[in-house]
Amino acid sequence: MNSTQKPILEIKNLKMHFPIKKGIFGSVVGHVKAVDDVSLTVNEGEVVGLVGESGCGKSTVSRCIVRAYNPTAGEILLYDTAGQAVDLAKLPETSLHPYRRDVQMVFQDPFASLNPRMTLKQIIGEPMRNYGLYKGKAHEERIAYLLEAVGLRPEHMSRYPHAFSGGQRQRVGIARALALNPRLIICDEPVSALDVSVQAQILNLLRDLQSEFGYSYLFIAHDLSVVDYICDRVAVMYVGKIVETTDAETIFEKPQHPYTSALLSAIPKLNPRLRQLPVPLEGEIADPANAPSGCVFHPRCRYAEDRCRHEVPQLRETADNHVVRCHFAGELDFEEFEEVTGNNAVGAS
Repeated sequence: MNSTQKPILEIKNLKMHFPIKKGIFGSVVGHVKAVDDVSLTVNEGEVVGLVGESGCGKSTVSRCIVRAYNPTAGEILLYDTAGQAVDLAKLPETSLHPYRRDVQMVFQDPFASLNPRMTLKQIIGEPMRNYGLYKGKAHEERIAYLLEAVGLRPEHMSRYPHAFSGGQRQRVGIARALALNPRLIICDEPVSALDVSVQAQILNLLRDLQSEFGYSYLFIAHDLSVVDYICDRVAVMYVGKIVETTDAETIFEKPQHPYTSALLSAIPKLNPRLRQLPVPLEGEIADPANAPSGCVFHPRCRYAEDRCRHEVPQLRETADNHVVRCHFAGELDFEEFEEVTGNNAVGAS
């Protein structure tokens, strides 16, 4: 899953603010800043993870990319194979159709994302009909090919979604996303609604498809162990802002933002000789309609100082391709685990 370092998607200073209206006349009294100045790049053949707690704005970013939402500000640059970019954020709705073929989405809930009144043949074939592709016999052959590619049997194309399990339905959702042979696939928490054993099957399927066809993924999740398994780079998001971005190996071995450190400490360790030390992360995620002053993470941060309460930190590069939004990035030492020895070790006698 090595990247060619040629960008396919570049998000610059993206904002999505939802107005808060009150009164009979619907006067705007504030805004929910769901996405607030997010910049992110996905290269060709690369899997980029976007992680954070529920409510931090991850899914809103994905909906802006596919233009389910019209962004408040910022750029969403989609590059073609020749390196020419078009700003999806500025295009009118009537001009989006050619570019939606290149960007497809796998949704979180396989039960809600499939039309229960349509057969698998209709569900997977609908994108191709919309673009006039694979007509006649080639249409059915393409559907059969896609079903086999995601581990389902072609003879099941006449069945309805209710006849399949959650994992199988998600495979149908993946097949639908592949129907137009897109260049970028947005996976919006594609395994969070599935059993753990089924999650592994879907993740292996996504990896195999990426390896075989060279797809680029923007993989949205809140489970960092899942991100570690599939992603090349990781961007950590908190209350509408990116707080840390680097390659997956570095972010798991040497995080530089306290929020990233706290998320990592929640991952169970398989080594019984490693004891997890407490990493306090008190309170709830901040309200994007009334975010704290200064650093939005400071009310939950054990390293916060007076500067954090008043001064907004900027993204800065602390190492090669490692960008962090923290006043003390590179200065903090997160010791979250210690080796347990002697009588303290698990299983010691």
